[in-house]
Amino acid sequence: MTRVYVCSCFGITEQQVKQHAADGACTPRQIASACKAGTDCGSCVRRIQALLGRGACPRRELADQGKPVLSEVAELDEAA
Repeated sequence: MTRVYVCSCFGITEQQVKQHAADGACTPRQIASACKAGTDCGSCVRRIQALLGRGACPRRELADQGKPVLSEVAELDEAA
């Protein structure tokens, strides 16, 4: 299995970012809250934005109400 790293600072892979997005992260800031990607040098933020795309956030309504929108994500590396 080939791992494509998005964030070299914290070793976050493209698959991990996609999993966080599937779990409800809609913005790079929410991805950062979930796994720290984009919080050190910041060079991966544009790639994270590209992975998230411009689609509608399925859980934005929950976020607007102040409810938690992210679920816990197990380390994907353990499954590989």
